[in-house]
Amino acid sequence: MSPRLDVDKETGVAVVTLDRPERLNAIDLATAAELAALWRALRFDDTVRAVVLTGAGSRAFSTGLDRDAVVPQPSSPYSQDDPLIAVGPKANDLWKPVIAAVAGMACGGAFYLLGEADFVIAEEDATFFDPHTSYGMVSAYESVLLAQRMPYGEVARMVLMGNAERVSAQRAYEVGLVSEVTGPGRALEAAVRCATVIAGYPTEGVQGSVRALWAAQEATRERGWAQAPHLIALGNLPDERQAELFGNRARTAPRVR
Repeated sequence: MSPRLDVDKETGVAVVTLDRPERLNAIDLATAAELAALWRALRFDDTVRAVVLTGAGSRAFSTGLDRDAVVPQPSSPYSQDDPLIAVGPKANDLWKPVIAAVAGMACGGAFYLLGEADFVIAEEDATFFDPHTSYGMVSAYESVLLAQRMPYGEVARMVLMGNAERVSAQRAYEVGLVSEVTGPGRALEAAVRCATVIAGYPTEGVQGSVRALWAAQEATRERGWAQAPHLIALGNLPDERQAELFGNRARTAPRVR
């Protein structure tokens, strides 16, 4: 079952783990619903004052939406349903701080989660990329969230280069997506250490600060969100063509920068 929740009531830190390592922690529809419910439940758990979000295994934090997920869509471009729109903590009104610990790949729909984390810690071999354009898909929600963390040119390059290029943890640190780079197997430990410090502070001041920081970005995000549904509806290739491109994706190793 994914996600997994572990709470240390002594420190006030909860660790949320995407627990589908055999699927590179991809998010299916059941996992998306479980994540939304988990964030909302944590709003009412006063024993939890800070949260760490990570993925099981060393291969991936998450590769976004599971390719096997079937998401029926209405015909109107103004009524598109995005299955990941409510998987993040902020989308569920959780204002307790969330720190992401990343090992391995983080790509595509993973940015719904990383974009709503308050900061990101990554292991030195972590990589970040957005494959949407390679499969004839519009990167809309992901681009909006990334643009709140990285310079425009860096977001544009990640989005437009698709599968051909991956951003290293070091480069992600240099452009502001990542706040700390650790050695192998150390990101979770570093994130828990930060979360433990934050959980020791008065919770009202911490949550108020998180809410204020998010408020500073909301106007821009909401404008981007409003454009996303019909851009996706107009720009995405049909599902069968996307599947063909996915099946024929290049087998050469992507460049890491």
